[in-house]
Amino acid sequence: MADHDLTGFERGTFTHDGTTHRILRRGTGPAVIVVAEIPGITPKVLEFATRVAGLGCTAVLPVLFGTPGRDADPAHVGRLRAGLAMASSIGKVCVSREFTVLATGRTSPVVTWLRALAAHEHERCGGPGVGAVGMCLTGGFALAMATDERLLAPVVSQPSLPLALGRRRAAAIDLSAEDLALVRGRCEREGLRVLGLRFRGDRLVPGDRFALLRRELGAAFTAVELDDSAANPQAVRPPHSVLTEHLVDEPGQPTRAALDEVLDLFRTRLLGQDRGPVAEAPAAGGGE
Repeated sequence: MADHDLTGFERGTFTHDGTTHRILRRGTGPAVIVVAEIPGITPKVLEFATRVAGLGCTAVLPVLFGTPGRDADPAHVGRLRAGLAMASSIGKVCVSREFTVLATGRTSPVVTWLRALAAHEHERCGGPGVGAVGMCLTGGFALAMATDERLLAPVVSQPSLPLALGRRRAAAIDLSAEDLALVRGRCEREGLRVLGLRFRGDRLVPGDRFALLRRELGAAFTAVELDDSAANPQAVRPPHSVLTEHLVDEPGQPTRAALDEVLDLFRTRLLGQDRGPVAEAPAAGGGE
């Protein structure tokens, strides 16, 4: 897969409280905020966003790190180029005050900006509310965004913060106790449902982290935990990215079933539709 030229995506910016980030948009209908994983908005992330748009939603992708559209898969670009892209994005995250990487019991400051973006896109796009997907280092952001009543469909995909250094951090997730209590209250009062995805052997996302969410959210938390053998065997890195790099996009595959469950959450909560046939993703543009 070559770099994606961003054909089919509208480009813009969003500013809140003096902080501006670029954003990409595709589609019409209720907004889904897609917060990319390290190293950034890769072609696989854009494929996922295209699928979201194909449902009848507006996929909104904030550019928090990395170069949008750049392929960083070592199977395609080599280990050196992929490693440099990864290191560059991780370096930006580690020095940025917007991200809380190691601390437990804290919500990353960038979540305030993401909540404002979701509110803006809800007003712009309409619909009953907004969806959000966080991946890897941004996985917990979707959960933290759900303190806002406009967030109706949060998806926590392989949440990797705080970095699992020691048992305490391995059993934590990157939002404050106050924010977690607000989300729990919404689950109890409003029937909010939180969907979580991980590979069982993923050391970046220990099982204790999902156990915490089960205790805190009860039946409102649906955990999709996949055997490592379900990951795309052509991927170079260990099983981690359920919706992108390690997706086997074929009917009957466990990762495809996980993707379909995510899309069904948006379909039911944002579009008011029952589960229907899963459409193939439309062409996303870019070179091959």
